[in-house]
Amino acid sequence: MSDANSPQDWNALAERVACHVDNYLNGLEAVARGDGGTHTIPLLLLEVSQVILAGAQLGASADVILPDNWEPEIGDDPDLDAVRAGLAERLGDLDEYVEVFDPYKDTEPTPYRLSDDLVDVASDLVHGLRHYNQDRPLEALWWWQYSYFNHWGNHAGASLRALHAYVANDRLAVAQEAAVAQ
Repeated sequence: MSDANSPQDWNALAERVACHVDNYLNGLEAVARGDGGTHTIPLLLLEVSQVILAGAQLGASADVILPDNWEPEIGDDPDLDAVRAGLAERLGDLDEYVEVFDPYKDTEPTPYRLSDDLVDVASDLVHGLRHYNQDRPLEALWWWQYSYFNHWGNHAGASLRALHAYVANDRLAVAQEAAVAQ
């Protein structure tokens, strides 16, 4: 991305990010309802991976600066507790994991819950999506970028590592069993 983005560039980026956000929110809600069946973890890995792509696009972009340096009020964000509870139920014992919050500053593992992390990401994303849906793409981008660096990027990255570890361990265990059986 260039250092100086035109309004057309910002609008195109906002549209791409909004599409990723919609997909993430819809996917998360479907998994929370149980629509993923036995594929809950791989589906969550896919959803988180795709939304991290949007975060990387925001991170590679110039800083989004609002003209008046303030965010317009959009009201209360939706309550996502039902999604959080549905995810916790689907994840069961896999909900809890350990992560190093900042590999450059922290050395102590911190307990996390996938259901909390995934919904924290959703909460930040839906806030920006509400700006986008009110025809304020620059405000949406500003919020998504700011909250990516400040909050949801960390939670998405941590949950991605946990989901990847589970899927990789599960697949590698099957591959090892097949090799031993031969």
